[in-house]
Amino acid sequence: MSGQAHVAVVQLAPRLLDFEANVNATVCAIETARARGADIVVLPELCLSGYMFDTMDEARSCAIKPEHPVFTRWARALAGSPGVVVGGFAERSGPELHISAAVVDATGVRAVYRKTHLWNSEKRFFAAGTEAPPVIDTAFGRVGVLICYDLEFPEMARSLAMRGADLIVVPTNWALDARPYGDEPPQVMLARAAARINHVHVACADRAGRERDQEFTGGSAIIDTAGWVLDTPDADGFAHATLTLSSARDRQISGVNHVFGDRRPELYTEVYRTADTA
Repeated sequence: MSGQAHVAVVQLAPRLLDFEANVNATVCAIETARARGADIVVLPELCLSGYMFDTMDEARSCAIKPEHPVFTRWARALAGSPGVVVGGFAERSGPELHISAAVVDATGVRAVYRKTHLWNSEKRFFAAGTEAPPVIDTAFGRVGVLICYDLEFPEMARSLAMRGADLIVVPTNWALDARPYGDEPPQVMLARAAARINHVHVACADRAGRERDQEFTGGSAIIDTAGWVLDTPDADGFAHATLTLSSARDRQISGVNHVFGDRRPELYTEVYRTADTA
């Protein structure tokens, strides 16, 4: 494992239902990020299809399997590098569709994660994943994967960190929220909190632009283990930061405090009981 990783998040604006254009845009983004020195490249949620589907037929029209040649093209863009790309796609699995993220290196697809927490109209078209998100060993450190709304459940980031993730990557499509007090987007606040309370690096690749009646936040960010934002996208949509991923493993945050050692799980049992959602 090397000492440092150059991480890039790429804030794209996919074209709804234009699969080939989106494939080309993602390959170009990976190649550009690699030319700028990136080792780990994060692309948005559903970056191959767009997001605002009206019908199941629309969603199915861009759904693919992990064996699709697009991922071979992502792998070729990494040729000669130990780097990885993580990007979102609509996955076809039998009669079901999933919002998924592929982890790809120069050898091909290393892992696929299916989003386990679906937001709003996503439930019309997609089935929730049933397996825990992966933690992947890379040449630079251990990378965990979440997708968008997953990040709003603190247990998800905590479980990845406790399973050894040094960096949590988050392909996302954050809908634009009103910010009446001029603060940063609430989704970025959540990402910063996840980084700080778990002492883990976080890299969120949001999307930009407008699709049908939905504006997107464009809130991509690379965040350090203390919860500070290291970089946000430039005019071309690229954010970059050089991270020592293994530094996340030192979770002793004072002479007497440890991020996980200070937990009192015997007091948290009510958290895991079935709540009244009425």
